[in-house]
Amino acid sequence: MKKQCLLLASFLLLSFAEILAYKNPIIPGFHPDPSICRVGDDFYLVNSSFEYFPGVPMFHSKDMVNWEQIGNVLDRSSQLPLTNVLPSDGIYAPTLRYHEGVFYMVTTLVTRSARKNFYVTATNPAGPWSEPIVVNQDGIDPSLFWDEDGKVYFVSNRGLTFNTERGIYQSEIDLKTGKRLTEPILLWKGTGGSYPEGPHTYKKGSYYYLLIAEGGTAYGHMVTISRSKSIWGPYESCPHNPILSNRHAYEKLYGTGHGDLVQAQDSSWWMVHLAFRTPQVLGRETCLAPVIWNSDAWPVVNKNGTNSLQVEAATLPIQPLKVQAVREDFENKFRTFDWVHLRNPVGQNYSFSYKRGWIRLAGSKWSINELESPTFLARRQEHFNFSATTLLDFTPKKENEVAGMLVEMSNTFHYQFVVTNVKNKRMLKVLYTLGDLKATAAEIALKPGSVQLRISGDKKNYAFQYAQGNDAFKTLTTLNIQFLSAEVTGGYNGVLLGLYASGNGVESTAPAWFDWFDYEVKEL
Repeated sequence: MKKQCLLLASFLLLSFAEILAYKNPIIPGFHPDPSICRVGDDFYLVNSSFEYFPGVPMFHSKDMVNWEQIGNVLDRSSQLPLTNVLPSDGIYAPTLRYHEGVFYMVTTLVTRSARKNFYVTATNPAGPWSEPIVVNQDGIDPSLFWDEDGKVYFVSNRGLTFNTERGIYQSEIDLKTGKRLTEPILLWKGTGGSYPEGPHTYKKGSYYYLLIAEGGTAYGHMVTISRSKSIWGPYESCPHNPILSNRHAYEKLYGTGHGDLVQAQDSSWWMVHLAFRTPQVLGRETCLAPVIWNSDAWPVVNKNGTNSLQVEAATLPIQPLKVQAVREDFENKFRTFDWVHLRNPVGQNYSFSYKRGWIRLAGSKWSINELESPTFLARRQEHFNFSATTLLDFTPKKENEVAGMLVEMSNTFHYQFVVTNVKNKRMLKVLYTLGDLKATAAEIALKPGSVQLRISGDKKNYAFQYAQGNDAFKTLTTLNIQFLSAEVTGGYNGVLLGLYASGNGVESTAPAWFDWFDYEVKEL
């Protein structure tokens, strides 16, 4: 009897612990620089999108643990011109805010020639969003703050490239026009960490709090905070800065930083922030940490200023989402909002066959190796252990024509799994481009007819598999996952998986037809 009681007690404690716990990341895979706001019982969150279009994915949640993408903020070329944008340029660190019935998303568009800060507005977070309103204040990672007197403030980082002291600057703006009403004033230089950026301002009690990121966005990343009785400062640094950093933590979650605070409807406080897991193929991901305020009115993140993959904290009542379908069937439209293109797409190169139920990709002269917009339809790799499979119908007429799947980190680091023409034979090839190193890893002749292509991944390798007719899948080759990790490639992005067609220098004469695309998670 005693043993049964102990077992029952253990079961109840386990069940209670499971209720008071959640897992990070809350949004896995290449969803960096999160910014959050709450409207009633609803939470909304956005991420950086860099050179991909449409830009700034928009997520919705009821519990901050389960998130569903409901759209993309920048879905028109007039909002987001990405011509010739370099890898890891484009849209940086958006901030999402809500004020008097209107949503505001403010961000920076980084190109080779300029950095432009702007904001767009919407009454529905799913869109449509307005055309950009430009703010003539340099720097990156802008944010908006509404004071109680109705004045609106614009904060951003500025650095040595702007012939100013590195730090966080603020000006008052006219919200209707974006015009600055005051000159930018230096508020805070941070605690001495490199690259003070990602500023967010909050008012709690009698203090204005200025939350920023420091230390770069790698292993030294951290979140720091300061406060002032005046919106213009001076700002005093929190005595236990950094309030979040995993620099010295024994956790498998690295680079924690770039946070944003939100208060839930039950009065609890939370921070969303980015972090990454290794190897860095998934990019920087969105994580969640509980926050309390100590007796000195400073925030304490997750009890000890670190975060982990498993967090023990009382959450809001969990509201699970419907299980996402594995298959995108391309039946006249996209089922989800997570499909993106590399820079602004050429619309005529993508079309649905209403009768056939396939999507048609027309290969342009541009290849994935160039700073253009090749015919490429992709989604983020969100898990280490996965498989991505498609059914391709493609008969190339010329040797330059290819179509198939890509594993893409950038135009100079990617793996191609493509059907092509070699001396009038239809061949399936695995090609790799790793900086200046380019070669064919494996190839095989195909039988007539369509072919299933599958790329499976784990923490060590990508396996490239194929099948025709009723044949079982065969592995053509495997390639090391590490070569596409940020440790090797550099940059801020994560890997994308997608469908690809190219004429490699000329317009392709043979269209590539894709019937469906499956993304299946192989891990819990």
